[in-house]
Amino acid sequence: MSSRVEPGNKPGIFGEKVRWAVCGLLFFATTVNYLDRQVLGILKSTLEKELGWNDNNFGTIVATFQVAYALMMPIAGRLIDYLGTRLGYAVAVIVWSVASALHAFAGTPFQFQLVRIGLGIGEAANFPAALKATADWFPRKERALATGIFNSGTNLGALIAPLLVPFIAGHFGWRMSFVATAALDLVWLVLWLLWYNRPEVHKSLTTAERTLIESDRAVEGEAKVPLLAVIRKRAAWAYLAGKFLTDPVWWFFLFWIPGYLHDAYGLNMAQSGLPLVIIYLCADVGSILGGWISRGLMSRGWEASRARKTAMLICATAVTPVGLIAFTGGNLWATVGLISLATSAHQGWMANLFTLPSDTFPRKAVATVVGFGGMGGALAGGMVAKAVGMWLDYSHKSYGPLFIWAGSAYLVALLIIHLLVPKLQPVELD
Repeated sequence: MSSRVEPGNKPGIFGEKVRWAVCGLLFFATTVNYLDRQVLGILKSTLEKELGWNDNNFGTIVATFQVAYALMMPIAGRLIDYLGTRLGYAVAVIVWSVASALHAFAGTPFQFQLVRIGLGIGEAANFPAALKATADWFPRKERALATGIFNSGTNLGALIAPLLVPFIAGHFGWRMSFVATAALDLVWLVLWLLWYNRPEVHKSLTTAERTLIESDRAVEGEAKVPLLAVIRKRAAWAYLAGKFLTDPVWWFFLFWIPGYLHDAYGLNMAQSGLPLVIIYLCADVGSILGGWISRGLMSRGWEASRARKTAMLICATAVTPVGLIAFTGGNLWATVGLISLATSAHQGWMANLFTLPSDTFPRKAVATVVGFGGMGGALAGGMVAKAVGMWLDYSHKSYGPLFIWAGSAYLVALLIIHLLVPKLQPVELD
């Protein structure tokens, strides 16, 4: 076990903002995480043409990734709690970068399923690790904002993909798209291993910043928390319910919107670039704004539970207009506007939902809770992906009912969370 390092009094290169530099590393990791998984969605129409896929094939491949991701989530959470964030995160990135590069050698739907399994296994650790690091490095009032910032990497990755992938695919072939994005993972890995550590042993931390980080931290023992002790708590099931009901909506936006723009408006891979950039740029704004809302309310004296749920209600309500897409009259930019509002609100919702484990559980159990909830979200996402593919083949690409479902999921999720946990407060573990 590492001994505690006494903080310095002279600020280092980041001054007294080391915790925000840590947030930057988490943002970088989440960006490359989503960039790797988004490549396939951008190449959907190209692969359908070259490899003879249909929507059902694509849905099966997406579902395979999500099932692997789901089954690994609780294991990844336990491993992060056991190995620690620094080592556990590094191992996960190595696994998913290798799997991402191996996509370049796949040629059949089954081969793509195999490499997507590897990608799902590695990427499952991203959020357990990032949220555990956030719980370690930030006081409670800053966690939603920090989470919103690093979670905005999901949108930046999805934003970069439609700009980078068509260029690489057009000049070097679609296979090189997977290799190029995997190379960015290794850049992050070097930075992470060279610089990251827990605040207790980080040499760049000043006394003032460490005092702030530990200002609302309870003293915790070193004993590992049994999984059964975690899943007995209603707060763990509230988090799982939120993920189960709303994660599939984000997966739908991530994997199926490029295909929707092609099917509904005839946009090819290059023409879809600007609409997708707008959609995911708005999602970036929403991710940070969602965290800022709850932080602002808490700064005005609101207690954490009320602030978090108010922010989530605002975001849940803002998603609902996406169900009106069927009434846009085929206007591309009205459709892009509704989807942009929905993706923005989703990410604001997630910035607050992601804080539920650290608001209610001790730090040593946070990754386990995140893995447990993430498993539910990814399993639901896998089932929905397969169902979407089957529905689109059956209905001849009727997307209207899918957008109505997407718009209604968040208010239902918030109601269930509130019924399970009327007030977000620390739980006592056996």
